Amino acid sequence: MNNSVTRISLWSGPRNISTALMYSFAQRPDTKVFDEPLYSYYLHNSDANEYHPGANEIMESMESDGNKVVDMMLNYAEKPVLFFKNMTHHLLPSLDKGFMKSMVNIILTRDPVEMLPSFAEVIENPSIKDVGYKMHLDIVEHLQEMNLPVIVVDSKSILLNPEKQLKKLCKAIGIPFDPAMLKWSKGAISEDGIWAPYWYKNIHQSTSFKPYSPKSFPFPEKLKPLLAECQPYYNQLSQMAV
Repeated sequence: MNNSVTRISLWSGPRNISTALMYSFAQRPDTKVFDEPLYSYYLHNSDANEYHPGANEIMESMESDGNKVVDMMLNYAEKPVLFFKNMTHHLLPSLDKGFMKSMVNIILTRDPVEMLPSFAEVIENPSIKDVGYKMHLDIVEHLQEMNLPVIVVDSKSILLNPEKQLKKLCKAIGIPFDPAMLKWSKGAISEDGIWAPYWYKNIHQSTSFKPYSPKSFPFPEKLKPLLAECQPYYNQLSQMAV
């Protein structure tokens, strides 16, 4: 492993502006981004392959051995900064989390009041294991046990002031802020996962972080039990946010 490379692992829940953050880092000339490298491993080792759109195509086209994916994350060294956009729920218990010692781990969260209705537009009946809140706190505990920094970011804070929050995030990571991170060209990027047609419509229409706008429609009744599960975890995470 090349220790001169800064390896960033973003641990995000779904619908948390994680793709926008990946697009932001992709604008840096010193950075290579990777879109959910553990997705196929997750689908092969959970029942999510039964309800995730494009699951078969994902499993057939990506590396499904989690250890091989981790080996890639630890040994790829094409650029001085590597940004791995990972979903929290992709980090299954069967995978040794020791590799996190070699990463700068960032936890990206979002108020479930805003996230859950958006996610349910694609995954009709989500459960707590699909949305990452409990697992975010599990990751916090693992990081603390390994005496590693805990960097928590609330997506709302980035939307409210992208430049200020990206500067804080880059400082926490240990890399200089690049103003290029604030803008990108409309459309797809080559690093997009093959699941982009199902999830990335909004980001492909954007050229920057969209200004924060609170949800105005009533919260769906059927999601209220899940919201009650998620809210205590989110409340703890939000108190840790930078």
